[in-house]
Amino acid sequence: MNFINNQIDFLSKYGASYMQGALTTIQLSIVGVILGLSFGILLALMKTSKNKLFNFLSSAYIEIVRGTPMLVQIMIVYFGLKQIIPDSLAFLKAPMFLCSLSISLNSAAYVAEIIRSGINSVDKGQMEAARSLGLNKSLAMKKIILPQAIKNILPALVNEFITLIKESSITYTVGVAELMYAGKSISSSTYQFTKPFVYAALIYFIMTFSLSKAMGLLERRLAND
Repeated sequence: MNFINNQIDFLSKYGASYMQGALTTIQLSIVGVILGLSFGILLALMKTSKNKLFNFLSSAYIEIVRGTPMLVQIMIVYFGLKQIIPDSLAFLKAPMFLCSLSISLNSAAYVAEIIRSGINSVDKGQMEAARSLGLNKSLAMKKIILPQAIKNILPALVNEFITLIKESSITYTVGVAELMYAGKSISSSTYQFTKPFVYAALIYFIMTFSLSKAMGLLERRLAND
């Protein structure tokens, strides 16, 4: 009984900090996925282009980002841009903005490969049929190919979102008050080095598990359409 009462007291005291941290984690992940998807589509189109320069630039970017840790990328973007951005644009130096940008740039490389595989999974006859109807290549890609590709890769995109939720935890190293930061702050204030992180892990699990289940429902609905 004392154990339960202790947990209730702990959560009543620090629950708000956890929830605020979880909200920040979700915000970082959503921005990362949205901007990463936008940039990732561009990279995927460049990589599938017949233009050798575009193909080289997108391939180089993807390989560099995928071949280096996100923590290193965050440090480079965070401290690098802080030195470049003028003081008159101080709001762009906010840790939340810089970390969101870092996550987006990282996510774009993985999303680009997901989208490229989705584009390649669409029957080539679809493009030929669209061109025979008078659509140019870019319009056929926008109206015919990409919608089918997105449907095919939706599970992979959701998995990328789940991955970002977990990987966003490293942004605490530069002072972003997300879920991991909340756990560390609570640990420092209570001198407890296990319980605060157990609750943080539990909240991470609830978020990712809920997304996984929602994805399962969406997949079944799409399969029935």
